Amino acid sequence: MMSDHSQLLERAMGIIYPIILIFGVYVILNGHISPGGGFQGGAILGSVFIAKYLGDPIQILDLKTVQTIEKTALLVILLSATFYVTMNLYAIFTGTLYIFFILSNILIGIKVACGMTVIFYRFVFYESR
Repeated sequence: MMSDHSQLLERAMGIIYPIILIFGVYVILNGHISPGGGFQGGAILGSVFIAKYLGDPIQILDLKTVQTIEKTALLVILLSATFYVTMNLYAIFTGTLYIFFILSNILIGIKVACGMTVIFYRFVFYESR
């Protein structure tokens, strides 16, 4: 009996998957000192889930959990920015600006990755009918 997906594609995605993951994390963590950042790294991490689906389409992701993570990341982004500006932390502690940039890049990366994943899975499962 023939399988619906290619073994070659499954093996290739198994090899490429960790490389894309590491590159996405690298872009997010170095976004405050080099081109890139949360949005670009989040888009790369979102492509990890797309590549994982292409390699193994049987595996199903829980969209409710991904949406909850996305909404939580947005709330933390808004609260941390509000706290940082209203508490005037940038004037009190000089080193907090880099920490704030890195934290913002990580949170934006998580939000973008979750958003792209939800969009992709909605197209695959709900719009293909």
